Amino acid sequence: MTLRREWIVRAGLTVAATPLFADEKKGGDEDVSPAEDLMREHGILKRVLLIYRNIADRIEAKRDFPPDAVLVSARLIRDFVENYHEKLEEDYLFPRFRKANQLVDLVETLNTRHQRGRTLTDRTMQLVKDPKQRPELRAALLSFVHMYEPHEAHEDTVLFPAFHKLVSKHEYDALGEEFEKKENLLFHGDGFERGRRGEAEKELGIYDLAQFTPTV
Repeated sequence: MTLRREWIVRAGLTVAATPLFADEKKGGDEDVSPAEDLMREHGILKRVLLIYRNIADRIEAKRDFPPDAVLVSARLIRDFVENYHEKLEEDYLFPRFRKANQLVDLVETLNTRHQRGRTLTDRTMQLVKDPKQRPELRAALLSFVHMYEPHEAHEDTVLFPAFHKLVSKHEYDALGEEFEKKENLLFHGDGFERGRRGEAEKELGIYDLAQFTPTV
């Protein structure tokens, strides 16, 4: 898990001058099951969806926004969510459900949505470069948000619990080790810097969690 968290932090640093998130973990590593691992990664996706929705609202209200916040977020989606997280699902989870003939309709729907999401990410990274394309950018951002909010909810509450029951404990544990190997292969060890992050969220004014608490 340390490798993944450090890579997420570093990802913002490598694609723009202002990184995305600001969560520095204290303490050592911990054993995490494959399903819990994937669910934690959804937390990163949720934070990007908040950024996308905020920028879409700004476009609708004709308010300015930092284009880098969109580009950093889209690249994080591409590198971490699409090329890593979703590839784990496509390579290790979906085939096992198909072979067992369980939740096949859901698996095929999720797989199709993965492909549509990649198309939307391509489109987002192109549209953000042209200020004249703001309405089209807003539409792409909202399409992504509307697709992935129920997408991750169904994975967390249906697919991942079913996967835990689908495979043996030995295979389940072995997959956790395999996921760790993938991390090492893709993210090149643990030499990434850690520290304070979150400039994109702060610049948009959505970093402070307290602001989302309703007054009653």
